[in-house]
Amino acid sequence: MYRFLLSPRWLGALALTLVAAAVMVFLGNWQLDRYRGRTEVNERIDAGLRMAPAPLADALRAPTGGTGTTGPAPAEDKVWTRITVTGRYDPTNTVLVRGRTVDSRVGFEVLTPLVLADGTALLVDRGWIPPAPGGATAQPAVPAAPTGDVTVVGRVHETESGAGAVARRDGRLEIRRIGVSRLASELPYPVYGAYLLLDEQTPSADPVFKAVPVGHTNNWQNFGYVVQWWLFAVMSLFGYGWVARREARRAAGIGVDPGPMDRAAEPTPSPSA
Repeated sequence: MYRFLLSPRWLGALALTLVAAAVMVFLGNWQLDRYRGRTEVNERIDAGLRMAPAPLADALRAPTGGTGTTGPAPAEDKVWTRITVTGRYDPTNTVLVRGRTVDSRVGFEVLTPLVLADGTALLVDRGWIPPAPGGATAQPAVPAAPTGDVTVVGRVHETESGAGAVARRDGRLEIRRIGVSRLASELPYPVYGAYLLLDEQTPSADPVFKAVPVGHTNNWQNFGYVVQWWLFAVMSLFGYGWVARREARRAAGIGVDPGPMDRAAEPTPSPSA
């Protein structure tokens, strides 16, 4: 009944169906890996909010190069670690990160290097401030950084990709995204390979600053893609089986409608004697 499945046409259709199903399963597995990875990131973000601050050395290795170099990037499991460190701000090298949105408003994040006792520096994101009147790119008046020793508590944030070139405008450094290595090349000391997203500061931070919110990754979107791709794989196999069964029933004449009977073609009965 199903001998026709061995014909070249049906074998080719089976091969295409199996390849398509395998590709869909692979895509589902890939999205599952992304779901797991993003879930781990979200868990580290939540853990960073709850944990007691650790020393800087527990999360980041110090830079060992000369002026303008960066230290190693943090290990994956150290990103979002909450740390505490003491140093002195260098307001002469404050960096404005333009085009940053908080509460649906576009403004600037302010990074100020925190110079440590050994002469290395850690970039600290002190928070978000609105632009000056005149538009989203108008440079704001940046609140003065505290003088003397400052103790900061914050979370380790890895460098951002696609930073672009560093510009100087009105004596200040500006950048679109926080690329630590790009910024380090403009600074007069070795710089740690990540920056700190400020949570607390002693002396306290200026109230003009707004805390930069940390958004969770949308891991459930990836989980939805997992279900979608695996469901497509099952549907492709089911579709092949359904078409094959329909063809087998048609060849066997099962369920085939014979059509209306043609009464005119029947012989006329002879009259009774």
